[in-house]
Amino acid sequence: MTTAILIPARLNATRLPRKMLCPLNGVPLIQRVYDRCVETGLDTYVLADSEEVMTLFGDRAIMTDYRLANGTDRCMSVIDEVLQYDRYINVQGDMPDITPEIIRAVEGALQHSDVATAYTPMDFNLRNDPNSVKMIHSRGRAHWFLRASLEYGDHHLGVYGYNRESKIVYTTSTKFPEEDIEKLEQLRWIQNGQKIGVVEVEFDGIEINSPEDVVKWHKQNA
Repeated sequence: MTTAILIPARLNATRLPRKMLCPLNGVPLIQRVYDRCVETGLDTYVLADSEEVMTLFGDRAIMTDYRLANGTDRCMSVIDEVLQYDRYINVQGDMPDITPEIIRAVEGALQHSDVATAYTPMDFNLRNDPNSVKMIHSRGRAHWFLRASLEYGDHHLGVYGYNRESKIVYTTSTKFPEEDIEKLEQLRWIQNGQKIGVVEVEFDGIEINSPEDVVKWHKQNA
C-alpha cells in the first residue's frame, strides 16, 4: 500500500491574508508544515494556487485551480487525476506544529475506514473559539463537527486520511446546507452515511488561523 501526504495551500485566506507565506521565526508557514511532513518519509506534495508558493517546492508542488472552494476539493482534484497512490493524508497548511506521529496515526486508522481523522482533548480556552473545530465521536467513529461553543466534545485537528474510494463518495454525494454553514467539508461524508474513523493523538501546538495565532506561536517558540 502506497501513501502520499497532500498539503492544500491557498495563498489568500480571509482571516490572515497571504497566510501560507506568513513568516514564523523567518520561515514561511507552508515551509514549516512541509518540512514536518517530510520527516515521515512519505512522498509529500503541496497543492498550490499561486506561483509564489509553487516556486518554494519545485516538483513537489502541484498547481490547482484557485477557484476550488476548500482544501478537500483541492485534494480530490489531484487524486487519480495527477497522483496515483492507495492512500492520502491531507495535512492542512496552517499546522506548523504537526508531528510525524499524528500523520502516521491517521494513516493507521485507514485500515478500518475509508476516511479517518485525528483529535486531541479540547483545551478549555478553545471551547468558545469558532476557529477551533469541535468533534463529537464514540467507539472510534465521528458523529458531527462544528465551530460553535460547546461544553463537551474534543478538539478536531486538520489532518484527514483518504482511501481512494472516499473520492467517489465525496464527489458524487449530496452537499447539504450544514457543510456551508459550518465551513466544514467533512460533514459531506457523515451526511451521506460514510464512516469517518477517528484516532486520539497528542498535540501541543498552535493552528495558525489569525494574526493573534501568529503572535501566540512566536511567544511559544521564542
